[in-house]
Amino acid sequence: MRRSTRSPSRRRPRWRRYADAFLAALVFAGVAFLAARLQHLAGADISGVMRVVDGDSLALGDRRLRLKGIDAPELGQRCRRDGFDYGCGADAASHLRGLIGRHEVSCKGEGIDRYGRDLVRCVADGVDLNETMVRSGHAVAFGDYELAESLARSELAGIWAGEFETPKQWRAVHGGLSEELHTGWFTVLAFLRRLFGV
Repeated sequence: MRRSTRSPSRRRPRWRRYADAFLAALVFAGVAFLAARLQHLAGADISGVMRVVDGDSLALGDRRLRLKGIDAPELGQRCRRDGFDYGCGADAASHLRGLIGRHEVSCKGEGIDRYGRDLVRCVADGVDLNETMVRSGHAVAFGDYELAESLARSELAGIWAGEFETPKQWRAVHGGLSEELHTGWFTVLAFLRRLFGV
């Protein structure tokens, strides 16, 4: 009769069971931490008295916020109306400042852009800042607010009353932060840096 060469099954050492339980707890804690951070970053409510940086950017202390779905002329950008050049970038920033006035701004976070800025939709004194900037002709639609842009264009509001380069075209010639539609690897990397606090 042939004898089995299989060795009898051994019980796992007690230390190994403790190590496995510790590792499982560590993984669970890591997943819980990441889930909490993702929830905090993706849909953060941000509010306070904010400073206008330019026509589509705000600051709350050291935190930078980018109004999502719009692109306003850059601060140094000039446009043309009635045969004269004017500072449409400074005009856009001034208009945003006027919309906010002395009111607190309430924003809903919708992610982070490639530069680590919070992408936000904001309201001040009941006014949707993102949509109103486009509707008043002080910003163009940038992945959202196409209807507001269409209305502004048909009424020749703001920059639509004259000639202008889109902010993206202007930046390509004059420099500045290379805005895209807030997607791609740079955005993912900025999000991961913010997620892990580096």
